[in-house]
Amino acid sequence: MLSFRRLKDTSGGGHPMPLHVAVIMDGNGRWARKRGLPRIAGHRRGMEVVRKLVRLCGENGVKYLTLFAFSSENWRRPAREVQLLMDLFASALENEVKKLHDNDVKLHIIGDLDRFGERITSLIKDAESLTSNNQSLTLTIAANYGGRWDIAQACQKIVKQVQSGELDDQAITEETVGSLLCTHFLPEPDLFIRTGGEQRLSNYLLWQLAYAELYFTDVLWPDFDDEEFLAALQGFSKRQRRFGQTGEQVGQATNA
Repeated sequence: MLSFRRLKDTSGGGHPMPLHVAVIMDGNGRWARKRGLPRIAGHRRGMEVVRKLVRLCGENGVKYLTLFAFSSENWRRPAREVQLLMDLFASALENEVKKLHDNDVKLHIIGDLDRFGERITSLIKDAESLTSNNQSLTLTIAANYGGRWDIAQACQKIVKQVQSGELDDQAITEETVGSLLCTHFLPEPDLFIRTGGEQRLSNYLLWQLAYAELYFTDVLWPDFDDEEFLAALQGFSKRQRRFGQTGEQVGQATNA
């Protein structure tokens, strides 16, 4: 049911399309300021881009899309802006989830959700329940999320399991940590995109992005249209992902 313009396969033997794309949607406030608008106008415009991106992912074989909507550091912003962002988040959960469900999109919200009020917490629970059986695309929204927090909470769970005798401390592996992160139900991201000109991870999916291909663009998020996303996918398709091997080894495996 998801439909949008599909990227032509011009990889020329490069890597196929990413299965999982993770995005930092940066530049909403600057986009609004350039136009003499309040910052929240940029965030509202950014919501329209999210809708388009969901459709594009479905059309191009991306099965998992993870978006950084609100970091644990964003609480430091002016109280008025934080409240407007919370109102926008609640409004999106109320008005967008039915559309996602109709398009077979499964929704997950990850992060330290305890800080959200009862209204948002209830809306999250209802949204995840409604869309739980959908399969076309898994859309994950990181809200009140931080990569360091995610790793720390996984470590806390490991300590409890060791103390209870459920887990042998000698059996702790990378897989153990990964299974206790907020994203345990997702494959690791293949492609990371950040808009807005900044070139850093900003405490986003620090563990999970270890082997992701990184794509940075100066385009502000509200201007990140279909052509920009297709360019990011096209760039990914031309990269060789070696995971510690040599280029020759990867080439031999690809041609086998």
